[in-house]
Amino acid sequence: MTVSIYIPRDSGSLALGAEKVAKAIEQEIAVRALDVKIVRNGSRGLYWLEPMVEVETPAGRVAYGPVSAKDVSSLFDAGLVSGGQHPLSLGDPERIPFLVRQTRLTFARCGITDPLSLDDYRAHGGLKGLENAVKMAPADIVAQVTESGLRGRGGAGFPTGIKWKTVLDTAGDRKYIVCNADEGDSGTFSDRMIMEGDPFVLIEGMAIAGIATGATKGFVYLRSEYPHAATAMNAAVEIARKAGVLGVNVLGSPHAFDMEIRVGAGAYVCGEETSLLESLEGKRGLVRAKPPLPAHKGLFGKPTVINNVISLASVPIIMDRGAQFYKDFGMGRSRGTIPIQIAGNSKYGGLFEAAFGLTLGEIVDDIGGGTKSGRPVKAVQVGGPLGAYFPRSLFDTPFDYEAFAAKDGLIGHAGIVVFDDTADMLKQARFAMEFCAIESCGKCTPCRLGSTRGVETLDKLARNIEPEKQIELVTDLCNTMKFGSLCALGGFTPYPVMSALNHFPEDFRPSPIAEAAE
Repeated sequence: MTVSIYIPRDSGSLALGAEKVAKAIEQEIAVRALDVKIVRNGSRGLYWLEPMVEVETPAGRVAYGPVSAKDVSSLFDAGLVSGGQHPLSLGDPERIPFLVRQTRLTFARCGITDPLSLDDYRAHGGLKGLENAVKMAPADIVAQVTESGLRGRGGAGFPTGIKWKTVLDTAGDRKYIVCNADEGDSGTFSDRMIMEGDPFVLIEGMAIAGIATGATKGFVYLRSEYPHAATAMNAAVEIARKAGVLGVNVLGSPHAFDMEIRVGAGAYVCGEETSLLESLEGKRGLVRAKPPLPAHKGLFGKPTVINNVISLASVPIIMDRGAQFYKDFGMGRSRGTIPIQIAGNSKYGGLFEAAFGLTLGEIVDDIGGGTKSGRPVKAVQVGGPLGAYFPRSLFDTPFDYEAFAAKDGLIGHAGIVVFDDTADMLKQARFAMEFCAIESCGKCTPCRLGSTRGVETLDKLARNIEPEKQIELVTDLCNTMKFGSLCALGGFTPYPVMSALNHFPEDFRPSPIAEAAE
């Protein structure tokens, strides 16, 4: 009987040596003349244990990790192919506490299936949502997604169903579905994990969106820094097309939908939907003024749905299990699950999918295990480089769009970056302004000039030049940027700057010791 050994080909695992492990395992199989099949899966998202190798045994899967190439020989000596004991043994991966506590709906298959096996995808519940959708009226699909309470997982939290209904109700000879896969926020990797570990769920979600709105063509706008995701997505699209999941008759129905992958040139601002559309059309990535909304006049002037990867990848489970099933998870207006990405100075960095409602403290201290350095947690930035810095006094804040907004924060793409007590928050505030200055498309004055003046002002503050005047000036700049910028790049930059200033004021006053040293 052929034994299957699973070795991740996820970018995070590759960065940690998974390819060397795979080659070492191939060599051992050849030398020992074993009947073993290697499956290159995605990651389960437990990055402190990657590369995590799993073997299929009669009693279920057994995991080992983190495995390096030098460990491979001893693993085989210990009986890897039968799940033998070894110092790197992790047992049943499903019973690892980090996984046990999760509610995996969107990421149910990640790390379990062969990402490019449509048979594997079907065997684990895939395509059931699309099979239901092709039998339904478009308005009924939209109603189900609306009822589920699904909101945009890319950061804005806009209700997905409302966006779809707008496109459905807008007349157009051609409509488009655009997937925003320009995952540019620091500490975020959920989009990449889906595209590399379960690409068919994104394809299925986009096809459902097309049928629901009358769109026949879809584009995935992928960041250039994700070559492995691009390879996986292109291969999956070809497989789906040959199998009739995409094409003129989706799953044998009268509905037509096809899609293609486009790779951007690497501008952070192209994560903003209108700038993304400009780039897709072959133009410079400049933000468009609204109105008109993309739902009315989007790609090539046609009605367009623009959703994030996780938003679209969450649709199949809703169409399979129903709106009420999905809606039962979460709190307030934040329904369903959210893939929380724990990064930075964290002991257990990785992806944790759970229903909305966990407190920030639970995520950082309990699930993330505190800092990897062992020092006290000083600040946590939630929502990427434009997210606010939260101090420990706000760790009781539940992970919920409205709860974070009430504390002048953002959930954004649900990336969490942990900092210990050695972090200098003045430097972090300066980084936010510098980041905005570098990445600004330059179209609007508050963002283009405000960020540049912000860097200069914070540099003066660091040199203790009229500190009260500089603090007043940077506060005024932030106010102008927040309310005067055309898009969220300039509009959200004040969040990290002002949160750092308000919650960590001591870092914005050079100490007497530092001044004496100068």
